[in-house]
Formats: sequence, structure tokens, C-alpha cells
Amino acid sequence: MGYPVECIGNERSLELRELCGGKRLYDAKADIDGICVQLFTEDRETVRMWNDNFYHMSDRVRAHAKLYCIKDDSCPMHVEYDLESSILFLFNFDYYGWIKSIALGVAGNILEDAHGIHPVHGAVLDVDGEGVTLIAPSKTGKTTQSWGLLRLPNTRLISDDWYFVSFGRGAPMVSGSEKNCYIDADIGEVWSEYRELVEQVRFDNRGRGIGNVRWVAGEDSIAEHTSMKHIVLLKRDPKDPEVVRELAAEEALAYLEANDFCNPHQLVRNPNRVDRRREFFRRYLSECTVHMINTIRPAEETQAVIREAIGRGGQ
Repeated sequence: MGYPVECIGNERSLELRELCGGKRLYDAKADIDGICVQLFTEDRETVRMWNDNFYHMSDRVRAHAKLYCIKDDSCPMHVEYDLESSILFLFNFDYYGWIKSIALGVAGNILEDAHGIHPVHGAVLDVDGEGVTLIAPSKTGKTTQSWGLLRLPNTRLISDDWYFVSFGRGAPMVSGSEKNCYIDADIGEVWSEYRELVEQVRFDNRGRGIGNVRWVAGEDSIAEHTSMKHIVLLKRDPKDPEVVRELAAEEALAYLEANDFCNPHQLVRNPNRVDRRREFFRRYLSECTVHMINTIRPAEETQAVIREAIGRGGQ
């Protein structure tokens, strides 16, 4: 995680809320899988990206969680998290990607605690009625390969970054989290189909921006739900010549644990929370097919390997 998180009590939370009460703040509400998260910030551009990124929640719905973005030159970038009220204070954040990930993280905590719905930091698509997810550490090609899969026939994107899982009598059910995607400027260089999309996006200081995939892939290219079938774990290890391998659930779980569950935005990491995540992933992995893909080959070749692993070879 690129920022420290400190859990605070009610007294400190009230102090900071009084501080924010004296500022002129823009605010907006997001519907994150039914959880209302409200953002407060002095930066108009952050609100614009937030509104483009998330589904809107009615102003009449009271927030389940609140994020206050605070500028304070006297301290470094950090988060103070009031667990009891689900209010977070983000000091000196100038990167929208982390702000939106913190919103997703606190929504995930609420869903996990109150509803038994579990967050996953990963991309997920519905491929001809079957859920396919790519879970990976940063910089191993998760976003690139998920957008590559979106070019398959009868395929819809659920989420390219974060989603939620619930269990029932059948396959694990998955729901998305964001209306539009926070994309890299170079996605059109890898897959030419998305160049037109990139040309329409306003990119931030990190070379990323909110893109509406419907503009290039059609209105039906986005879906809200799917049932999970294939879990694809990615790694990038030039020392390992093996490109693809099917994994048992326990082996896959060991990989995820060794890589912090591939989620750098876990806001709470106490033993109880870690045990809960471990047991969730143990069940999730055991109910799906699991493959490990080593992304050492060019993107096009890796894409072919992934398609073969999920039974879509040659498409």
C-alpha cells in the first residue's frame, strides 16, 4: 500500500469533522453494490472523475460511509479511519486512483461485515454465460488481459478492477462495482480496438482516466452480474519457463496469501480480517477451475494462453 492507514476513535473523528465543516467542499454520492459512499473534497476535478466512475446514489439516501479529502501541508499523505462510523479522512491525496480504491475498500468492509459479501481486487467478465476473473499483483497484466478478453464474442465486462462475491447453492455469484473504468493511456497501443476510446478520455497526472467502454464495444458490453467459473491467477516471473498450469485450491491460496491477496487497498489487516479473507478465498478457489498464467510472453501470446485455459482457444 502506498499510504499508511491509522484507525482512530470518536474523539479524533469529531475533531476532524469539525475541521472539515469549516471548508467549502464539493460532495457526491456513489452506489457501490448497494452501499452509499459519499465523497467530500475541495477539488472539482476529483468530483468529476468520481461521478464518471461510479453509479450514482440518490441524494436522499444517507451515506453508509464518508470520505473527506483534506489538504494539510503540516503532515504527510495518510488515512485516518473511524471504524465505528465508517468515516475516513484522506490527507494530501492527489491521485484519484487511490481515492476510488479507498471508497471500494470501505464499501467492501461493510458488505463483508454486515452481509457476508466478499470483495476481490481483480477483473471479471462474463464470457458466453461463464464468469472469468483475472487476479494478480500489480504490473502483471491484469487490466491488459481483461480488456483483451472483452474482444471475445458474446463477452461482457463486469469490472476491470474490483468486484464482490456471494455464495449460494450454485456457483459463486459476482457483481460489479463501477459504472466506468479507470484506464491506462496505453491500452489503445496494446489492443487497437480501444484507440478510439483513449482519444476521448481526459487523463490525469498519472496517465489514467475514466473511460466508457460502451463507446467502442457497444451498450451491451457491460453486465452487472455473472456466476463464476474460471479463476485465472497471473504472475510475471522470467525465471520460470512454465507459462500455464492448473492449480489446486490450496496451492492457489498460498500464492494469494504470499501476495497480500493481490489487494494493496485492504484498509484493515487485523488477524480476524485476514482469517476471514483466507477462508473466503479457500471456498472461492475450491468452487472454480484455477489456472496460473505466467505473463512473460508478449500480450497477444499471453491472451491466447488465457483463452485456451478457459476453453476459448482459437477465438
